[in-house]
Amino acid sequence: MEQINLRPGRKIYFASDFHLGAPDPEKSRQREKMICHWLDMIKADVQVIFLVGDLFDFWFEHKHVIPKGYSRLFGKLAELTDAGIRLIIFQGNHDMWMRDYFTQEFGAEIYRAPREYLVNGKRLYVGHGDGLGPGDRTYKFLKVIFESRLCRWLFRNLLHPDLSLWLGYTWAGHSWKKHDKEEDYDSFISKEKELLYLYCMEEEQKEHRDYYVFGHRHQKLDIRLSENSRYVNLGDWIRFFSYAVFDGEELRLEDYTGK
Repeated sequence: MEQINLRPGRKIYFASDFHLGAPDPEKSRQREKMICHWLDMIKADVQVIFLVGDLFDFWFEHKHVIPKGYSRLFGKLAELTDAGIRLIIFQGNHDMWMRDYFTQEFGAEIYRAPREYLVNGKRLYVGHGDGLGPGDRTYKFLKVIFESRLCRWLFRNLLHPDLSLWLGYTWAGHSWKKHDKEEDYDSFISKEKELLYLYCMEEEQKEHRDYYVFGHRHQKLDIRLSENSRYVNLGDWIRFFSYAVFDGEELRLEDYTGK
């Protein structure tokens, strides 16, 4: 468990599921501009930024090639990290194939599995959230395949970058069609059917954490696990434009309003 000591007046911000690149360049660019404005808004008091997965609708890094675009976001991340702000990125199921570009260019720390942090005496457990909890066996099987070294090697070495990126965006586009229509969301029904809630309950029985912070579900949720433990899902920047902020005492969900 890593310890983070917040300096006086400083905060930690969390966001996930930007899905940049989808559904088309124009809408993606509009969303990217909002994200950059949000990053401008928080730079006055931010110490650490957690970007908790699916920043892109698809991402794959060849040795010397990355997907084009996103220059506004990259410039903003460089500005923030050059100013000493710490950037921690968790890979999601849409951008699990990140390599070292974000580390080399922005000094970002890249993780796939959930990690635990002790911040001013509060224990935070953070991750993207895909493949956690009971059930969902088909995805868990596919996840093992996609994350394998063999799959990455085949995708990188047997396909031209233009073809590999086209395939990736086409595959990712199937899920975007669901997220682009509000009525098609995997809506929250009850705690008993929320896989990440069940996962957090199982983890809390093993070891106490004050906050479990995840993305992936495209649902803005703040659910109490016990008297002193909560499961927080960050929502997304497709429908909710939501994020979380932790001031060392309390973690709360907020909405980006452009102000």
